[in-house]
Amino acid sequence: MTVPSTRTTSLSTCVSGLTRRRFLQYSGVAAAGTLAVGCTSPVVGVADVLAATAAAPRSTEDGVLVVVTLYGGNDGLNTVIPAADPVYQKARRDLAYQPHEVLDLGEGLGLNPGLAGLKRLWDSKNLAVVRGVGYPTPDHSHFRSMAIWQTGSPTTSVPSGWLGRWLDSTGSADALQAVSIDPVMPPLMAGAQRSAASFPPGGLQLPRGAVGTGMAALGNPCAQDSSWQAAAARAISEIEVISDALEPAVATARQTDSDPAAESTEQQGATTGGRGALDVQLGLVAAMIEMGAPTRAYSVSLGGFDTHSDERDTQQRLLGELDGALTAFQHRMSAHPLGHRVVTMVYSEFGRRVTANSSEGTDHGTAGPMFVLGDQVLGGFHGDEPSLSALQQDDLSVTTDFRDVYGTMLQGVLGADPARTLDGWTGHLDGLLRA
Repeated sequence: MTVPSTRTTSLSTCVSGLTRRRFLQYSGVAAAGTLAVGCTSPVVGVADVLAATAAAPRSTEDGVLVVVTLYGGNDGLNTVIPAADPVYQKARRDLAYQPHEVLDLGEGLGLNPGLAGLKRLWDSKNLAVVRGVGYPTPDHSHFRSMAIWQTGSPTTSVPSGWLGRWLDSTGSADALQAVSIDPVMPPLMAGAQRSAASFPPGGLQLPRGAVGTGMAALGNPCAQDSSWQAAAARAISEIEVISDALEPAVATARQTDSDPAAESTEQQGATTGGRGALDVQLGLVAAMIEMGAPTRAYSVSLGGFDTHSDERDTQQRLLGELDGALTAFQHRMSAHPLGHRVVTMVYSEFGRRVTANSSEGTDHGTAGPMFVLGDQVLGGFHGDEPSLSALQQDDLSVTTDFRDVYGTMLQGVLGADPARTLDGWTGHLDGLLRA
């Protein structure tokens, strides 16, 4: 694509709205057609997001839900750790953390030492730990359990995800209401009529050279611009700003994708998803929130938690990755006017058995803790800690139904009726979110 010569001399000052539109069409930057609603998973790019933002930016009063999926069944007992409990020490021996190693939360529990950033959020009352979360009649299969969590339907198989049904209920034709940063669309964001848009972390490559120079010039404001032309100019200029801001994160994602060692590590025990560094995924989410994108729900993920052997070091490394990404994201949200209504929810498909196996790992279990963080969150413990002395078939008892957490997010963050998306479920957690 070559910028028309008649325009190159005037691009340094201002150009008409028609020229901007034609330029984006000719250069392919606008990724025309990607916002078609009703397809399985529309793929969007920066220009799509900017255009949607210019047309209908998110209000500062609109809540945003960020869902972080930990694939593989994270060991909850070595995440929120009852280190002083003699039953825990006896059951885990070499796998157990000692009381002086954990980050004390009170009530006999402490965070894994890899979660130092989350401990600081806990101290500032912006981190909630929901204890004993699971579903009725636990299933130890990764696939069945993840399907239950993502569909929000523990007893009946359904073809749609719980956030997908929320999308259907909005009645909105805006494909950017929900966005997945995962390389593969997770089932939780697939509805019967609509699905979330997919924003691949590597999709931010803008034209360089003459085309790139011309595009940058098209973002210059012009005194004769109408309001929509001025908005288009701002959107174009922001494409460059956002792309430059995200380039380090995108480069990291590309490097990770091409690193066989990194891929091998991610595939160890992970059932699906999780490719692409979590900090890159959350960096993209943060940028979209800060620019005012109309998106109300995001999905990101981290894989590799299926740790049946040599668990301790592997899990602590993964939790350190989770900690760094979540902490940086939350700090950005707290510092930005559009970040105060953002709530992040972290879950895995199940916890692990109390007793360690013979390979210094743990096997598939049932209940586990969830993290919920954000300025709107009332930090502290929510729900009851499962007893280590009153197991059910060697598994922890579920003390909090996962649908109660979903219901709280739907009502308190997205302003939706939980019963419409959770098959009539009306349970929720009082006091998890500020009014």
